[in-house]
Amino acid sequence: MFHRRHPVTSPASIHLFFGVVALVLTSTDNVYSADVDAPLADAAESGEYSTIRQLLDNGADLNAAQVDGMTALHWATYDDDQPMATLLVQRGADVNTENRYGVPPLSLACTNGNAQIVQLLLNAGANPNAKLRGGETVLMTAARTGRLEAVQAIIAAGADVNAREREDQTAIMWAAADGHAEVVQALIDAGADFLTPLSSGFTPLLFAIREGQAEAVRVLLAAGTDVNAEMMPQSGGRDERTTPLILAVDNGHFALATELLKAGADPNAAPAGFTALHAITWVRRPLGGDTDPAPIGSGSLNSLDLVSRLLEAGADINARYHLKGAGKGGWYSGGNAQFTNAGSTAFVLTARNSDLNLMRTLLDAGADWQIPNGDNCTALLAAAGVGALGSGDELPGTEDEAIETVRLLLDLGADINAVSDQGETAMHGAAYQERPLLVKFLVDNGADISVWNRENKFGWTPLMIARGHRPGNFRPSPKTIEAIEAAMQAADVQIPPEMKPKEDEVQTP
Repeated sequence: MFHRRHPVTSPASIHLFFGVVALVLTSTDNVYSADVDAPLADAAESGEYSTIRQLLDNGADLNAAQVDGMTALHWATYDDDQPMATLLVQRGADVNTENRYGVPPLSLACTNGNAQIVQLLLNAGANPNAKLRGGETVLMTAARTGRLEAVQAIIAAGADVNAREREDQTAIMWAAADGHAEVVQALIDAGADFLTPLSSGFTPLLFAIREGQAEAVRVLLAAGTDVNAEMMPQSGGRDERTTPLILAVDNGHFALATELLKAGADPNAAPAGFTALHAITWVRRPLGGDTDPAPIGSGSLNSLDLVSRLLEAGADINARYHLKGAGKGGWYSGGNAQFTNAGSTAFVLTARNSDLNLMRTLLDAGADWQIPNGDNCTALLAAAGVGALGSGDELPGTEDEAIETVRLLLDLGADINAVSDQGETAMHGAAYQERPLLVKFLVDNGADISVWNRENKFGWTPLMIARGHRPGNFRPSPKTIEAIEAAMQAADVQIPPEMKPKEDEVQTP
């Protein structure tokens, strides 16, 4: 017979019930068979009290299990039925029996967070260190549920507060991530290790920060966690080091980030080369293409408010992004055609995103708009689209926003004819981003054709880029081609014939 959906206590214990039943019915080696007779468990599943008592009085097997291993006590705990559970335990039900998925009644009671049933089972001899097959202990289950009395009962019964599941996580990590501050404190009081990181670098504090669990963060800081302790993953190709403050910013928890500043977080810490101020630029406006959306975040404080708090705490508004292993003090990109964060200030990155509100906020606070990135790409060149090849790194701003950004920078005195170390001009950027209106705006505002109508370091003119010549993404833009050719005709410059793309410029599947 098929039963109603059975309990699932963690991602590790998820099962495909019907597939498992089919396996049971066809397996000759399994301890359970399709014709198992478990009337007491069937009655418990249906909540038939009169039938249950009659079966018990007639000597029914208390521990007879259904095809999937569910006993009457499993169903009583799953349904959070304390009177039934009490009756079964008093009659001698096995409190440590597991169903086919390795789930004991105590785990189900912890999932529900029923401290009375938890205590009932523990008093009857339930194992306080019982584990699911993924390593999830009953203490972890209770900690995730967040019911303090259940957690305290399991700890008092002798549970190992530092037991680890197969991903090496502990009960306090689960409690911190779910924001159960009282449980976090109870585990700390019981001797739980809240400082040792996982191989990923995550600690209970970092789990709590990532999820925006402010009260749990306060408990962990009060217990002695270092607010500036760097997260240092032991594996991974790219540099993913971070700090509690940057992690809070990256996840949009701006009010929590302010609390961390008050607790002594360093606003200029940059273990991976960028500061919290840099991080705000991409949290507010992630790149287009295939990049992630902005985080949902938490709290009532917005990102511009946090900028003010960072600056009040001593953040260097002109700090430059350092890349590990790069030359020129960590600023030079090494000649890649794409835009490099290396050497960029928060203002350059903000201009690149056409984030006008943040640009004005930074300017009002004294940001130096003239500092370029490590390739000598100015804020104006970045805003125009230099180094954004259109292969998944499309800029987040609209064309109108890009024009307004360039206009703002021109009003400040930016050079419309600036050229980066890669030989790129604002017109190259407009071509990369397929922005014909920006092409016309640049021409109308003094872009010199003798400057921009040249090959960059990679052998491409703006017209060639518009025609689709770029690495890995051969994509012509007819409207941009038309705008650039119109500018060339107006300047009486000969338009070269179309050329076949180079092998590295053709998009391959």
